Amino acid sequence: MTGTPAPPAPGGPAPFTADDYTARMRRAAEAADAAGLAGLLIAPGPDLVWLTGYRPVETERLTLLVLRAGQDPVLVVPALEAPDAAGAAGAPALTLRDWTDGQDPYGAAAALLRPAGRYGISDNAWALHLLALRERLPDTGHLALTRALPMLRAVKDSAELDRLAAAGAAADTAYEEIRKVRFEGRREREVAADLDGLLRRFGHSQVDFTIVASGPNGANPHHEAGERAIGRGDMVVLDFGGLKHGYGSDTSRTVHVGEPTDEERTVHELVRAAQEEGFRAVRPGAACQDVDRAARAVIAEAGYGEYFIHRTGHGIGVTTHEPPYMIEGEEQPLVPGMCFSVEPGVYLPGRFGVRIEDIVTVTEDGGRRLNNTSRELAVVG
Repeated sequence: MTGTPAPPAPGGPAPFTADDYTARMRRAAEAADAAGLAGLLIAPGPDLVWLTGYRPVETERLTLLVLRAGQDPVLVVPALEAPDAAGAAGAPALTLRDWTDGQDPYGAAAALLRPAGRYGISDNAWALHLLALRERLPDTGHLALTRALPMLRAVKDSAELDRLAAAGAAADTAYEEIRKVRFEGRREREVAADLDGLLRRFGHSQVDFTIVASGPNGANPHHEAGERAIGRGDMVVLDFGGLKHGYGSDTSRTVHVGEPTDEERTVHELVRAAQEEGFRAVRPGAACQDVDRAARAVIAEAGYGEYFIHRTGHGIGVTTHEPPYMIEGEEQPLVPGMCFSVEPGVYLPGRFGVRIEDIVTVTEDGGRRLNNTSRELAVVG
């Protein structure tokens, strides 16, 4: 039930090393110090995986990484899970403090903290653990990590970019293959199962979502594929992704069963143009909100602004959704190495929806798409 991620498949990228994880932990601790924090408290989840390579199951037993500038990282871990923690790639840089059932793990963790310090803590930390820590140190403050250090994982190095590019290419191949299957007369969940199988065939170890939203269901951006039979004349939104080599894919394309109407073609072309403008807005120094504004303006000027009901994009890395977010009010400047989606959409209630999504990385002079399948409206059978 616990342990480190599986080793990469033959031909995959070289695994991250202890030095890689040591550098990440040091950089995180220094960033916390620069932000005026006493340190960081990292719970099991994506932050812990990114910082240490250790992926334990989240349970009622406390596992907590404590990072403080100028001090060695300490991982408080249940004794029964200590062997797995010791086998993690980042373990050489960690001091393990194990505890056994019947002992007080929160007291052990509190002993590592400043009584009145202010700490960043993983967004996904259980309330059970946070409240117990606050009972031991009631004057200690806590701030969600994505508020305290929103850009901690946002800028990817070359090895991370290679993994994201491989995940994007695999998702592209899955899209090319799914266009060959029969849609008409099949249930949404059946096509979703096909997508799941294709992502796994092309190297995904984890599939996070396979949205197949046909006809009026396409007007719901997060529709769960269900029992609706897909019919001729349906627009179908496909949105799918997961993890390959530990990094995410996420792409959307909209297809049509049989020949589309003029209106359907018009709306699809509008979304395609908006997605292109969003992509063209990607460059170092631009604000995240500039990407949203560029895509949204195209849709609003065509009179469909009220039907674009979500942000234009989200970051991606060891999870499929993370900072930065392409949304009005987000003034964080783009820097090379950031990766995020550009995915405008138009959703007409009771009728159909259209979404087109690529993962994009910021380069030195603009942006580069990590999804490269056709953005034209594809006709399927």
